[in-house]
Parts: sequence; structure tokens; C-alpha cells
Amino acid sequence: MSAGYSGTPLAKKLGIVEGASVALLGAPDGFDDVLTTTLPDRVRIRRRAAGTADVIVSFHTRRAHLVGRVEALLRTLDVDGGLWIAWPKRASGMATDVTEDTVREVFLPLGLVDNKVCAIDETWSGLRVVWRRELRAARRG
Repeated sequence: MSAGYSGTPLAKKLGIVEGASVALLGAPDGFDDVLTTTLPDRVRIRRRAAGTADVIVSFHTRRAHLVGRVEALLRTLDVDGGLWIAWPKRASGMATDVTEDTVREVFLPLGLVDNKVCAIDETWSGLRVVWRRELRAARRG
């Protein structure tokens, strides 16, 4: 994984700000090292879908696995947070049935909207989904 893939620090591309709580789920080898070199101060990272997180980055190669994780991902996502679903690019040569369209098909019917796409590195792409504004107040309860 190259820290300089696009010239923009990875943490900035993912919207990770100072003091954020971040959940990294299913990250490939080397991802933590690249990400942590670009993190702002006081960022808390965990590797489980528990509690709440401002930013979640969840890596998937299989649609069935992604669908099976939806409930835990949404339970962990802060109402004002962002959920990044990452999948291997076609050019990576990795076997996958997850695409940008897959992410939309899974999350948009649940009240989320996609608002950013990102090339995480040479292998992985990501799409960020967030709760629709009109649903956030209701989710705050």
C-alpha cells in the first residue's frame, strides 16, 4: 500500500478529523500502517463493530458478507458519521462480486445516501454512505 497514491493523505480522503472514533473492519495487511501515518491527533481506532464510530471503513470482497454485516455496521455508525465500504478494483485481479453499484443497492433502500467515492489505494476503492438528513433527527431519538 502506497501512502502517496493520490497525493492526498488517506485520513483526509476518508474524512477522519482530530478526535474522531474510527472502526477499521476487515482491513488488508498494511492498511493500518498507511492510515496511521496520516492521522490527526487524538483519533481512536478500533477493529470491531461495537459502540459507535464517527468513521467506519469496512472492506469486502463478497456481497453476501457485506449483506451479513449491515446490521452491525449501521448499529455502529454514529448518526452524523460516515460509513466507507471498500471493495477491490477490477484492475486489482482480486476475486470480488462487490462494486460501487452493489453498495448503493444494499444501503440506499435503508435510508442512507452515498456522498463520496475514493480511490483508497492501487487495490481498493471506497464509497461513503451517510444517513439521509431527514432521518438523522429521528435516529437521535
